[in-house]
Amino acid sequence: MEFPAFLPLCIVFFFFTLFSSSSNALAPPSDVEILLRKIKPSLQGNAAENLLLSSWNAAVPLCQWRGLKWAFTNGSSLLCVDLSSPQWTNLSLYRDPSLRLASLQLPSANLSGTLPREIGELAALQSLYLGVNALSGTIPLELGYSSSLSDVELSGNMLTGSIPASIWNLCEKLVSLRLHGNSLSGYLPQPALPNATCKDLQFLDLGHNSFSGDFPEFVARFSGLKELDLGDNKLSGPIPGSLSALNLEKLNLSYNNFSGVLPNFEQPKKFGMEAFEGNSPKLCGPPLRPCNGSSGLSPGAIAGIVIGLMAGAVVLASLLIGYFQGKKKRRNDDDEEDEDFEELEDEENGGGDGGEGKLIIFQGGEHLTLEDVLNATGQVMEKTSYGTVYKAKLADGGTIALRLLREGSCKDRSSSLPVIKQLGKIRHENLLPLRAFYQGKRGEKLLIYDYLPNRTLYDLLHEAKVGKPVLNWARRHKIALGIARGLGHIHSLETPITHGNVRSKNVLVDDFFVSRLTEFGLDKIMVPSIAEETLLLAKADGYKAPELQKMKNCSSRTDVYAFGILLLEILLGKKPGKTGRNGEFVDLPSLVKVAVLEETTMEVFDAELLKGIRSPMEEGLVQALKLAMGCCAPVATVRPTMEEVVRQLEENRPRNRSALYSPTETRSGSGTPF
Repeated sequence: MEFPAFLPLCIVFFFFTLFSSSSNALAPPSDVEILLRKIKPSLQGNAAENLLLSSWNAAVPLCQWRGLKWAFTNGSSLLCVDLSSPQWTNLSLYRDPSLRLASLQLPSANLSGTLPREIGELAALQSLYLGVNALSGTIPLELGYSSSLSDVELSGNMLTGSIPASIWNLCEKLVSLRLHGNSLSGYLPQPALPNATCKDLQFLDLGHNSFSGDFPEFVARFSGLKELDLGDNKLSGPIPGSLSALNLEKLNLSYNNFSGVLPNFEQPKKFGMEAFEGNSPKLCGPPLRPCNGSSGLSPGAIAGIVIGLMAGAVVLASLLIGYFQGKKKRRNDDDEEDEDFEELEDEENGGGDGGEGKLIIFQGGEHLTLEDVLNATGQVMEKTSYGTVYKAKLADGGTIALRLLREGSCKDRSSSLPVIKQLGKIRHENLLPLRAFYQGKRGEKLLIYDYLPNRTLYDLLHEAKVGKPVLNWARRHKIALGIARGLGHIHSLETPITHGNVRSKNVLVDDFFVSRLTEFGLDKIMVPSIAEETLLLAKADGYKAPELQKMKNCSSRTDVYAFGILLLEILLGKKPGKTGRNGEFVDLPSLVKVAVLEETTMEVFDAELLKGIRSPMEEGLVQALKLAMGCCAPVATVRPTMEEVVRQLEENRPRNRSALYSPTETRSGSGTPF
């Protein structure tokens, strides 16, 4: 039997097509797929088909997709000028993996949805212009993960919430950031790197929002800034003199609550009164009123009067004012605290709020009411030394996390409430914020948090489940750095707090590998017996520092030791402490010491961690291992501070961080993100 001569070519083509299809199934989604599946539905919201977005259609040539500019990975642009060009009419371009989205420009496009977090996956995106629309919701922290963004224009929308600190991840290439005329609030976040200069940033417009707090002094380090608009906010305090060192061409600080002396700009007439009007009457200096008053007397006369009449009185007046203000402040603080204590005491005795208890609200929990909390339907998530954690559904469909503290586990009111109030003020991207605290009439206590449907670091490292994301070095490094930053933050507070229970089960990790610490500071409100239970558990799990004998003696150095164990757990992929199989104790620092002595250091790393890494030394793996061992030093004084840990991790970032922009990549090669 004879076969046609072309049959072998057909077979080769068949297998090539089959192989190509399989490869495409495993590949991360292209920018076109992200636009169609994620970004278009998000921007459109619940409205009917948007006229401009309707052009985003796989049946339409890419050059007819409105508001978009494309480029290839080799740097060349997709030219859409010549209508006769094959590029312009080619309908299969959207399947080209080398084609990337370079610009998304839809100003005044009647968009009514929310900002999609998937924008962070568009690694080649350079400009994002979505101003003058009706976009609502918050700015996703993933926006800061778009590694090429240089121009961001989101003015004239209805965005709410705070600016995510991750926005300064764009600092290296950022030229323009405009968020004017939204409903953004909260403090302006500082860049993670303390000396960040955002050297290319020229235009920063945050005007007409509801930002609060002091003047963001870090802005004065942005040496290339030409235009700065912070007008129409709720900012207060002095304007730093360092602002005058910038070569600003436009400045608007009007309608805030700034006070003090204006910086001495080299050209006083450069900025008129309109740049500073609407602030506190205490704001003075050119071009506003003089800071020494406006009596009409000559400076000499004023000086004579002041010297003659006030020389002796000023010292006495200062002393008296300081004394009475200090006394008044102490009295007010005591009265406020006593009021809280008295209310809680009344409720424990069946009084106040109809006997239902008291709900203390912290920042971000303003939407919660006592009725919401009491009527929430709960589902048990976990049980810990500190109590039971519930996933609770609110009547309006929202979800919160409730931690019901064990009966009799807390110290008395005078000891526990100040700590709880301090915990309620702590805000950081890598810490799970406390939103509210409830104490019932029978003494039951609830800590109320945001519900984050994410896995713990323990689950990601040690549980074998289909669809679990690949934990390569770039992702593990990001998780470790986030944990270190969170610990460093609570250690550096004006009244420092130690975590006391650092472990992989107390680290939540989201879709983009941002880590958040839970349970920080809770040991401070526990009676000694409960705190010692936690300490025994830490010892069994291998996280306890050698010198830590009583939980009340935990310190920043004992937290550093626990972090060192956690970092080894991340690098080695092994569970520390007693294993469930035979009760054998796994001492991670000892494993590393043996490997170093036997010159098998490379063998201690988790195999999954090493995938795609040519040189562990160049990628920072060996440096991270040394850092972890330094944190686990037996002598506490030898261990680094968390500030030093953060610095070293930042200096030893992995070279290849592209995987951070592909959160859907999983161990099975398919599946949904966790």
